[in-house]
Amino acid sequence: MKIDSDKLKKLALAVIDTELESVTLLRDRVDDDFVRACDYLLQCQGRIVVIGMGKSGHIGSKIAATLASTGSPAFFVHPGEASHGDLGMITDKDVVLALSNSGETAEILTILPLIKRLGVPLITMSGRMDSTLSLCADATINVSVKKEACPLGLAPTSSTTVALIMGDALAIALLETRGFTAEDFALSHPGGNLGRRLLLRVSDIMHTGAAIPKVNEQALLREALIEMSDKSLGMTAVVDNDDKLVGIFTDGDLRRVLAQEVNILTATLKDHMTQHCKTGQAEMLAAEALQMMQQYKINGLLITDNNHKLIGALNMHDLLRAGVV
Repeated sequence: MKIDSDKLKKLALAVIDTELESVTLLRDRVDDDFVRACDYLLQCQGRIVVIGMGKSGHIGSKIAATLASTGSPAFFVHPGEASHGDLGMITDKDVVLALSNSGETAEILTILPLIKRLGVPLITMSGRMDSTLSLCADATINVSVKKEACPLGLAPTSSTTVALIMGDALAIALLETRGFTAEDFALSHPGGNLGRRLLLRVSDIMHTGAAIPKVNEQALLREALIEMSDKSLGMTAVVDNDDKLVGIFTDGDLRRVLAQEVNILTATLKDHMTQHCKTGQAEMLAAEALQMMQQYKINGLLITDNNHKLIGALNMHDLLRAGVV
């Protein structure tokens, strides 16, 4: 079969245009019913139970996942399985969110009397406001479309897109209203890059105790080099007799010393260290430490307490190993 690239592009653009038109119409659907649905979901003391068949079920599953990860506990129940035992997963403290473009999905209508018997609020997303499901709902969100992007008008395309977007609108409206924070979000995603960036703190990855490279301010330059070689962080802290930080000596400082032809065997460290160096705190996020290091173009960071005492050290390799970079 010969490929007509122009025709394929034209068909793809027609789909996109059709779905864009359907999405644009959603702006008028954020109405009192949308607000009523949000109110039921915000007042829910249990879980948001999302149900849907076929393609609506796939969209419902994604909506449930989005709700759950943004501060609104939710899970998906297949309506066919619900009539064979899974309905027991729904309690009288829950709210049911049902997706059905026609509003006449047999598997959902079969369990509708049982949902009503539980007395839980029923929210629907439907393409027909006069359908059986819509008329039985406590709040119905209109997700109707003028036409599907499928030229046959059969495959759910535009209808599933608008349902997905309306689900996102619900989830984010609830997120903002609950005051859900980035740290709350990270608690639901501890295993991913996002979780590491939002949960990992400097105290979790910094070198402490004997692993911290440090020398006294009275040390010779060669003593600092030995300490840097032993600890392999590309730097050493310089402290006073009370362990308070007075400066830092880095690989960069060493290069500058060598360029000056200084005798490293006899030179004192205090004459060549960097004073007033940048420091971090143990409780700061590792991502904040990374941002600071990038901003000031430094590869290592010393960590001090409120009394300016040295308590830790880390470098860019530590952040890389932790997956922050």
